[in-house]
Amino acid sequence: MESCTEYLLELWLESRTRFSSQLTNLQEQDLRKRLHPSGNSAGFLIRHIGDVELLFAKNVFGASDLKIQAKTVIDQKDSGLWANLPELISYVQYSFDCLHHIITSHQDADWSAIVTTKEFGSRTKAQALGRISSHTAYHAGQLAIILKYGQHPQVQHPGAVS
Repeated sequence: MESCTEYLLELWLESRTRFSSQLTNLQEQDLRKRLHPSGNSAGFLIRHIGDVELLFAKNVFGASDLKIQAKTVIDQKDSGLWANLPELISYVQYSFDCLHHIITSHQDADWSAIVTTKEFGSRTKAQALGRISSHTAYHAGQLAIILKYGQHPQVQHPGAVS
């Protein structure tokens, strides 16, 4: 019989495939794509997903020894820095590993514990896991649209006024 932690881990892993499956065919030139005329680049979204996964691992699920500087959360806008594919892939693998580790360290009773943050108020840890799962999937959808329809910043959208 699987434990609650095992079930929740399976749900999170499946949800995260909406993001991770897009990384396998990604090219470095794709990282600068964005929807015209503004918005976040594909690279920014990838970094943001990693930042928020690490914040959840540390601040919500208790990986207190984790060091993180969530640059996309701090900046709150795309500064154009996120264009190194190997670095971004490594970063989101690290965020995955950290979150995976802290999830698997939870006992079944831990999932009903209440956590409170200024971002989403008071929730159980199980609800918070739903929150990070939906956050990643939400931005994965944005990433998919950008990769399919986005353009590089130097490409002007037809009909745009310069």
